[in-house]
Amino acid sequence: MKRGLFVGRFQPFHLGHLEDIEDALKEVDELIIGIGSSNEESTKENPFSAEERIEMIDTVLQKYGIKKYRIFKIPDFHDDNKWVEHIEKNIPKFDIVYTGNEWTERCFRAKKYEVKKIKLVKGISSTIIREMIAGSKEWKKLVPKGAADFIGKIKGVERVKKTFKK
Repeated sequence: MKRGLFVGRFQPFHLGHLEDIEDALKEVDELIIGIGSSNEESTKENPFSAEERIEMIDTVLQKYGIKKYRIFKIPDFHDDNKWVEHIEKNIPKFDIVYTGNEWTERCFRAKKYEVKKIKLVKGISSTIIREMIAGSKEWKKLVPKGAADFIGKIKGVERVKKTFKK
C-alpha cells in the first residue's frame, strides 16, 4: 500500500487544499493529513485550533465522499531534524510527501523522502482568505461550503478579525 503525507496548517481549509487532496489520492492508497503548527491557535497566522481544523477538514471531506485519509497533529519544534523525527515516530510510515511549502520540502528532501510540490491555485491561500475575512471582503467562494459553515458556527470570522486588531 502506498501512503502519502500532506502537511499544512489549513488556516482555514480552502478549495486549493481540497483539490490537492483529491489529486494526491489519485496517486496513493491512503493520505495522512498532517495538521502543522498544531500547538498554535488564536494568532493572526493560526486563528483556529488543531481540533477545529481537524473538524473542519473532516466535515468537508465527508461531504465530498473522501474516505482514504487519516489526520494527525504535528506541532512546531523550530528545529528541522526534531520536527521530521517527531513525524517519523508519531505517524504511520509514508512513501511520499505532498507540500506547497519550501521549508517543509527542504526538511523532507534532507531526509531523502520523495517530495511532490503541490500546485498552488492562483488567488487562493489561507493568508489571502484570512486577510479577506479581516477586511470584511467576500471570502466564502474560496473555501468549500462545509468549511465556510464551520467557520461561521465557531464564530471564526469574529476571531480572525480580532487577531488582526492585535
